[in-house]
Amino acid sequence: MNTPNLAGAPSELTIGAAIAQSDALRADIRMLGRMLGETLIRHAGQDLYDKVEVVRSLSAEQPEKVFDFLSHEPAETAIPLARAFSLYFHLANMAEQVHRAAALTAARREYGGWLKRVEHRIKLANLPHELVQQTFSRLKVRPVFTAHPTEATRRTILVKLRFIANLLELPESATRQQRLAETIDLLWQTDELRLEKPEVLDEARNILFYFDALTKGPLTEVLDELKTTAQALNVEIPATNQPLSIGSWIGGDRDGNPFVTPDTTREVVEIARRTAISEFDRIIKRLSDQLSLSERLSTNTSELLNSLAADLENLAIENRYRRLNAEEPYRLKTMVMRKKLELTLDKLSSNSELDGRTDYRTFQDVIADLQILQRSLVATKSLAATGSIDRSIRTVSAFGSTLAILDVREHAAAHAQAVSEFLPSYKSASETERTRLIIENLTKSNLPSLTEGATKTFDTFRAIAEIKARHGEDVIESYIISMTKGVDDVMAAVYLATQAGLIDMRANRAQVGFVPLFETVRELKMAGELLEQMLSIKEYRQIVTLRGNSQEVMLGYSDSNKDAGITTSQWQIHQAQRELRDVAAKHGVNLILFHGRGGTVGRGGGPTYEAIMSQAAGVLDGQIKLTEQGEVISDKYLLPKLAQENLELLVAATIDASLLHRDPTTSNEELSRWDPIANEISEAAFKKYRSLFDHPLLPAYFHQSTPVEQLAAMHLGSRPSRRSNKDAGVEDLRAIPWVFGWTQSRQIVPGWFGVGSAIAHARAMGAGEELRAMHQNWSFMSNFLSNVRMTLAKTDMVIAERYVTKLVNKEEQELFGVIRNEYEETVKQVLWVTGLEELLSDQQALAQTLRIRDRYLLPLHMLQVDLLARQRGSADANPQLSRALLTTINGIASGLRNTG
Repeated sequence: MNTPNLAGAPSELTIGAAIAQSDALRADIRMLGRMLGETLIRHAGQDLYDKVEVVRSLSAEQPEKVFDFLSHEPAETAIPLARAFSLYFHLANMAEQVHRAAALTAARREYGGWLKRVEHRIKLANLPHELVQQTFSRLKVRPVFTAHPTEATRRTILVKLRFIANLLELPESATRQQRLAETIDLLWQTDELRLEKPEVLDEARNILFYFDALTKGPLTEVLDELKTTAQALNVEIPATNQPLSIGSWIGGDRDGNPFVTPDTTREVVEIARRTAISEFDRIIKRLSDQLSLSERLSTNTSELLNSLAADLENLAIENRYRRLNAEEPYRLKTMVMRKKLELTLDKLSSNSELDGRTDYRTFQDVIADLQILQRSLVATKSLAATGSIDRSIRTVSAFGSTLAILDVREHAAAHAQAVSEFLPSYKSASETERTRLIIENLTKSNLPSLTEGATKTFDTFRAIAEIKARHGEDVIESYIISMTKGVDDVMAAVYLATQAGLIDMRANRAQVGFVPLFETVRELKMAGELLEQMLSIKEYRQIVTLRGNSQEVMLGYSDSNKDAGITTSQWQIHQAQRELRDVAAKHGVNLILFHGRGGTVGRGGGPTYEAIMSQAAGVLDGQIKLTEQGEVISDKYLLPKLAQENLELLVAATIDASLLHRDPTTSNEELSRWDPIANEISEAAFKKYRSLFDHPLLPAYFHQSTPVEQLAAMHLGSRPSRRSNKDAGVEDLRAIPWVFGWTQSRQIVPGWFGVGSAIAHARAMGAGEELRAMHQNWSFMSNFLSNVRMTLAKTDMVIAERYVTKLVNKEEQELFGVIRNEYEETVKQVLWVTGLEELLSDQQALAQTLRIRDRYLLPLHMLQVDLLARQRGSADANPQLSRALLTTINGIASGLRNTG
């Protein structure tokens, strides 16, 4: 490939803008819309189709009349009406994804992929070879699929939508058109609402739907691109490294989810292990088809022949296969490997012990056999050694024993309660005394009689030990402590792990790493200090050393946003990154930041590349973890081409930030001016946000002006929407339903509230021009305001006002005035800082896309308002009314491409 012309290389945003203007995309959406219309006529009748068309016309030409037109629509017709608009969004979204994939492929041809572009920039930077090699050797990138999805779309719908995507990629033909029409017909007759709340094991099986897409090529392709990039830079990534792997919280995240038990965790790992074995069998079968080398035409090492002889002696391989492949030892070896995989699966299914001779204890055993093949292929000078075999080794290494590495998470309070039953004086002790008490007892074995709750907490650690013994050390690496407020919270988890045998200080064994999760502004402000305290404890520092001298820290975007508003949350996370970086460097420890980002801006979402690049300079050193949640998962990983692009983007951004963003792009002199301004903005925004959050009328206003109470009826995930059983208030509400409610009513408060007042405050202080300079020259501020602009553009105060006037009591309606005033102030101030005339005047194509979507969203919003009013005004439950309401929720989520 020629050197790419990076001057015109597209970003995540410009790719989206380009496809939005595509005539081909518009034609596909029109075609799918026409087929949907034909389906409506066929199954729901001409009258419904005519009504959809009237509503569509009104939305475009006389939007103020839509509500009156739809008022008191009978539930029997409201349901198919809402379904029609909802299904339209599903089809439009899928068409957009197909065209986005095509646009990315075209960009790859012209400019190279994400990795090619980073390679070009690294060459231009003329970095020391040793530094580049060190970064590539340390590279570990892991998107983590979370156990509390906000995905509102059922798997059966996703399967059909993916089939539609596959058809749209084909050349137009009568057969293609017929199959598209048939699939849309089936979609219309498929219920998009879940009948029951999914259990944890259901979530585990559902996430395998996405893992299946990743295993069919995307991950292997990215690993191959990464190898090519490394070779172009004259550096090496050992094939058994895991520069890219997948993580999961499903079956491991027990914080606030009583349905995740130790037995559940065991079952989830078993399901994943069996799935991984099936995937390995597919990989080996492909090798078997390829490795047809005859011993008459190639050479074999004695190692291969001895290994093969031992396997044939241990395994019952049919004589016919032995004879047929007698002169093809490579193929015979792959047949033996497949037999061992088959026996591994059989033994796991029957709960039998693995012996390591006739089966595979872990994925490393599979790799060991692949390496025997590779060394022999090297000896015979076969290109397959560095081709298909090398790819297989890298892929199996990335998948590990269970396709995804499981994190375990529990609330700090659960650990404190359990430890207090092991050490009775712990409960009444101070933080310092608790830490001292734990250190004194780390090497003492103690197993008292425990209460049910403490038993469940402690049994989790024992389950981890059993899982590792059965499936391998790689299956679980990190134990995350939610709501970490002090060093004693971390040491409590260490103590329980020690009692369970996961940690043995005398034997220098540490089988799990401990990850503090800083979720609120208070903890974010103390992050550096807490890490300093942790690493200053000799016993804890020993654990860090045993874990490869690495310390993982998780930063919570969602809860800190709900706690303090978007401005303070983002600024405190940025400051925490700096402090954590400096403390880790002082102690000579490798820092791994785990970003707990949601799909929406209000939960830390936004374009991934820009988010990674806008971190504090020097924070990234080749290793990163970040959560992938809800609707983001289907948007990024449903289609293989998009999955490949997103995985490559993650890796490229990590390399970019690690090598080319080691030093600040802003000078110390600039930061000395800008940090105090950012502090002032954060403080002003915090005060404004908390004035709303702490307002006595807010709980009633929030529940009345949003459909948040209907969230539970959608059966989105296994986890309860509240951390406790409290019925009222917003303090205890989880971040997901908090953002969900504001988004459905188009107020989207978590994504911008407080920003306008804060900027106005800074300007009143005389910092206006500095603010403009900060936006232009500081990636943190530029990325922050870009995300705020996007959220403001999706906010619609006209629609929001309809929710308020129709659903909120007169007394609470005053809060809408507060929200609307701050919205208008935020729009005004953001436009002033950015120098733009409109929120998206630099992204006209995207602005046009949002305007078009709003025409189809308006009827769903108006239906939702009317249905909510009728449901709340009725003394009797009306299942049909509830069903219609849930359908509007689903449709709005699809239209906005966000739930929570």
